[in-house]
Amino acid sequence: MNEVIARPRTEVPLIRIIRRAVVAYAALASISLKSALAYVTANWLEFGLQFLWMAAFVYFWRAVYAGRPTIAGLELHQTLDYIILSTTFMPLVERFLIVEFGWMLREGQLAIELLRPVDFQINIYLGQLTGLLSSLLQKVPLLLFAWFFFGLRLPSNPLIWLAFAVSLLLGHAIMFCFGWTFACLAFYTTETWGLYKLQVGLARLTSGAMVPLTMMPGWLQTVCQSLPFAQVIFVPIALLTGITPLSQTPQVWAVQVLWLIGLLGFSRLIFHLAIRKVTIQGG
Repeated sequence: MNEVIARPRTEVPLIRIIRRAVVAYAALASISLKSALAYVTANWLEFGLQFLWMAAFVYFWRAVYAGRPTIAGLELHQTLDYIILSTTFMPLVERFLIVEFGWMLREGQLAIELLRPVDFQINIYLGQLTGLLSSLLQKVPLLLFAWFFFGLRLPSNPLIWLAFAVSLLLGHAIMFCFGWTFACLAFYTTETWGLYKLQVGLARLTSGAMVPLTMMPGWLQTVCQSLPFAQVIFVPIALLTGITPLSQTPQVWAVQVLWLIGLLGFSRLIFHLAIRKVTIQGG
C-alpha cells in the first residue's frame, strides 16, 4: 500500500515575506490609481486650464523672441518645446504631502496609518507614484493638442526618451522625499495651508516650470540647482528637449541618485523625530 508522504514546503521564508509584501503594496497602489482616475470632471477641468495656461505662455515667448534668433543660446522652438512640456508637468511639483499630513492629523487618520502592517512611507510613495503614472496618461491628449496647435516637437531617439523617463522617476522620488521632510512640519503646527503655498511658490520659481534655468542669472541658477525642485522639471525636460545633451545623461543620473540617497535617509530620520511631537487642533 503506497503511503502519501507530505512534502515540507521548500519556500524560503525571506521569499515568502517579499512575496506577501509585493502583493500588499500592489493592492494599495491599485486603490490609489483607481482613486486618481475616478474624478473625471476634475481631470477635464485641469486639462482645459492647462491648455489655456500653455497658450498664454506660447504667445508670450513668441513675442519675447520677436526679432531675436536666440536667447541664452536657445532658439525659439527649443524654448517653446520646453515651456509646453514644463507647463504640462508643472502640476507634478504642486502635489505636496504637507496638506495630506495636516488632514491626517486633524482627522486622527495618522494613528490608523501607523498601525497598518506596511511601511508608512513606502505606502504613501506608492500612492504618489501611481498618481504620477495616471497623470502622465492623462497628459497625452494635452500633448497631442500642443503638437497640433503649437507645433510641439518631440525626439524620435528612444535613448532620449529612456534618459527622460529615468530622470523623471528619480526626480519624482527626490521631490517625494523632500516633500515628506517638509510635511513633518505639520507635527509642529495646527495649520498647513500657509506652508503649502510657500512650497508651491518656491517650486514654481526654482523648478524651471516657468522659465528654463539656463535663462536665469548665474547666481540664481546656482540657487535653483541647490534646491531639489529642479530635479523633477528642468532636469528631465532639458534632456527631452536637447538643452542637456544625451551624452551628459550618466552625470545627470548620478547627481539625482545622490540627491535621492541623501534625502531618503534624511526624510526617515526627520519623521522618526517629528512623530514624537504631535499637535492636534482642539487639544
